[in-house]
Order: sequence, then structure tokens, then C-alpha cells
Amino acid sequence: MIATTATSLRAGASSSGKTKCPVTKPIGLLSSFWGSFGVIYILYKAIARVLPIALEPFKGTSPSLTSFQLAAYIGTSLFFAYAEGYKGFQLKFSPLVVCRSFNLGIKSPAHHVIFAPAYSMGLFHATRKRMIVSWSVTTGVAVVVALVKRLPYPWRNIVDAGVVVGLTWGSLSIAIGYFKALFTGKLPDGVDPALPIFEQSNDNKKKD
Repeated sequence: MIATTATSLRAGASSSGKTKCPVTKPIGLLSSFWGSFGVIYILYKAIARVLPIALEPFKGTSPSLTSFQLAAYIGTSLFFAYAEGYKGFQLKFSPLVVCRSFNLGIKSPAHHVIFAPAYSMGLFHATRKRMIVSWSVTTGVAVVVALVKRLPYPWRNIVDAGVVVGLTWGSLSIAIGYFKALFTGKLPDGVDPALPIFEQSNDNKKKD
């Protein structure tokens, strides 16, 4: 079955053909806010952990970077900005988070709202493919973090600098995407919320 894409707020959670803006429904607004900004909080915690390490070479308490290492520092930051921040977050992950967060509302099961950040990331109540991708990425990131911790100075610091740039870009793209959707009443174009097939079928029948 071909996946459907939501283009208006609460399109997936509405019980009728009419679109209902979450601004008129406090619970819907709070649920979507918790979904998107809960993810941002998770990213913030990660940034707060690695930022001091990324800045260590410039604090004067550690050996200064050589010209080559400084070039690697800048190059790594630019690479992560493009590969992780722009391509990974802004074009793919962030629109998904925003789209799924606005699918939450007063009629959503309690555990969907309680674990809204995980729901918005597609870690549960999603298509099988989406859950496989989301869990694989989450596990992969954890493995990479463990490996990076073993790198010697200053290479760990260099990689962590790139991580900070990428995660910061990602956090901003989620926040901007959320408020853009909230104030325009339109979700990101062409984004599949990756809802389970049976739920997509029910939404299509309601629209018909």
C-alpha cells in the first residue's frame, strides 16, 4: 500500500474530514509541543555533554592544535553541518518529528502522549520500515559515541565539534519547523508520518 502524507495540522488525528488546528485544542497543542521539544531536549542534553570536550583545545589547558588539526576541526564541523545537520536533520528527520508530533491529540492513547518524543521519532507506532530505521540510527549513534570516546586528544575533540554543530542544526530545524507548521497551519510538504498501515487506511476512508 502506498503511504499517505499529511499536509495540514492534525490531519492524521482528526476524526472527521475537517482539519482541526491544535491551537484550539490545548491538549493537542501541548502534546505536539512535548513531542517536538522533547526531542530537542534530548538533543540539547547530548550537546551539553560534548560541547565542553569540543571546546577543550581552545581553553588553554590543553596542547594547541596544529595547523593540520585546526583544518581538520573546521572541516569536520562543516562536514557534520551538511551531512548531519542539513541532509540528516533538516531534510529528513526534523520534518518527520514535526509531522508525527502534530498527529498527537486528545484522542491519542495515553502512552503515545507520555512518550511523545519517542513517538515523534518513529520508535513505536510506526511502519515496520520506519521503526527499523529509527532504532538502527539510535543504536548506531550509541555505538559511534562509544567508539569516539576511545579516540585520543585532539581527535575526539574534533569529532565532538562536528557532533555539536550537527545536533545544534538539527535542534534549530525542529524548532523552526514546529513553529512554522503551528503558525501556517501546514505540515512539511511531502513528509510521510509513517503511521501503521491500518491507521493510514482509516484516515483515507474518513477523507472519502
